[in-house]
Amino acid sequence: MRVIAGTYRGRILKSPPDNKTRPTSDRLRETLFNILAPRIEGSRFLDLCAGTGAIGIEAVSRGAEHVTFVDRSRRACALIEENLDNLGVPEEVTEVSDLPAENFVGRKHDHGWDIVYLDPPYALDYSVVLFEFGTEESKLLNDDGVLIVEHHAKNELPDEIGLLRRWRVYKQGETRLSFYERN
Repeated sequence: MRVIAGTYRGRILKSPPDNKTRPTSDRLRETLFNILAPRIEGSRFLDLCAGTGAIGIEAVSRGAEHVTFVDRSRRACALIEENLDNLGVPEEVTEVSDLPAENFVGRKHDHGWDIVYLDPPYALDYSVVLFEFGTEESKLLNDDGVLIVEHHAKNELPDEIGLLRRWRVYKQGETRLSFYERN
């Protein structure tokens, strides 16, 4: 796995030794960031269910102002921190949190995010997490922010999640990216 573009382009990222983590393919990451290109520079980015951290690291490499990585696995978080250290990413532009996604989104935060990428294990029911983003009280997603959910083709997502509406679906093999923003 490598960083595709930006400051850290071509640099290799360490992957977990087991197959419990399903990294997002280089091709899908490239497509994702081509779609998000106008929004990345200077953004606050949340990589939720971060796994290897490749998505958030790509965002840092392409100019995100700050990236928050969240994964319930301490091993995954340690790997993310190791990758960030190996790349020389300044500590002040990242934060790594070892919490389940539902606990993280259920907490009060001082700010929202411009881009949120949610890539939970395909077998996990993440409707509670999605619901948190669509409530009127939610401050997780900034007003002009975008929520992207990576999911298996068999896990069809709704067109609307509370105040959020899906405006795009990208398909690659059995994987889907659903893009949501506020109505």
